[in-house]
Amino acid sequence: MSSKLRVGILGATGMVGQRFISLLENHPWFEVVTVAASPRSAGKTYEEAVGGRWKMDTPMPEAVKKLVVMNVNEVEKVASTVDFVFSAVDMSKEEIKAIEEEYAKTETPVVSNNSAHRWTPDVPMVVPEINPEHFEVIESQKKRLGTTRGFIAVKPNCSIQSYAPVLTAWKEFEPYEVVATTYQAISGAGKTFKDWPEMVENIIPYIGGEEEKSEQEPLRIWGKVENGQIVKATEPVITCQCIRVPVLNGHTAAVFVKFRKNPTKEQLIEKLVNFKGFPQEAELPSAPKQFIQYLEEDNRPQVKLDVNFENGMGISVGRLREDTVYDWKFVGLSHNTVRGAAGGAVLCAETLKAKGYIQAK
Repeated sequence: MSSKLRVGILGATGMVGQRFISLLENHPWFEVVTVAASPRSAGKTYEEAVGGRWKMDTPMPEAVKKLVVMNVNEVEKVASTVDFVFSAVDMSKEEIKAIEEEYAKTETPVVSNNSAHRWTPDVPMVVPEINPEHFEVIESQKKRLGTTRGFIAVKPNCSIQSYAPVLTAWKEFEPYEVVATTYQAISGAGKTFKDWPEMVENIIPYIGGEEEKSEQEPLRIWGKVENGQIVKATEPVITCQCIRVPVLNGHTAAVFVKFRKNPTKEQLIEKLVNFKGFPQEAELPSAPKQFIQYLEEDNRPQVKLDVNFENGMGISVGRLREDTVYDWKFVGLSHNTVRGAAGGAVLCAETLKAKGYIQAK
């Protein structure tokens, strides 16, 4: 009998669900034992349910092919088979909120990739290198839900990963105003070029809801736990434009920053390359050894060369230079479905396990 924690994936047939499955293959702590999806997939094997829609670069893991897909709405039945679940369900925001709370109330921790609970006051939204202390709010959430081990934790939007860690590394220089434009890959919409041919050689200057998330979610990550809920920070003020570009994986951000203090370029780079957090200190299985790399070449970071830095869990930064209107500007790059989605959630789950929040039932 494996000593690994038994994991279920809700929404296992979609793109992020598939990414969870590929990332968890041979994971030292977690084993996928249950896959759940919509009623139309239920009863088929995972291989049959996904069919020709497997979107990962690596083959479908043998261990999941013959798992029979369960109906995600049969909450008690699914929950009885696992120690915790990753949630990547494709439903309306209200439906997601309800079903994730239902799972939590079965005493099953839920680590969610969805946005539905990102602003629920007692649900932690965490980048483990930045704000793992926000997991403390789980105790208040359990009181509200009436649970002893069930809770919901979420990871933030994929678009902020290419600049929020950078601004965190520079906190002591007091960044107070930020302009960011993100150039976002089509996999962020759960698509490939085969599904979305109109994106070939095209740019769409609009992604629904994305700009608000990109401006507000970093402030919640930088907030504080007060009286059993998370109170967001007020600075730096961020304004953002989000643009869909013809790239499969990798969100790039062009960012301008004003600081209250006056750092040198050397100081800024030193803070980036030495920035680490709990995942690095605890040597968690999915943690990048180097969280942020700085690239000196003028033409980096590039999606083709840099998106898979640290297996897609690291952030690449380049083109740091003084600006004529703002103080400094830079370009950041992160892998949107690894660090930005499933991988970020796996790292959250590893942090929760390391801190004792997730245990075997």
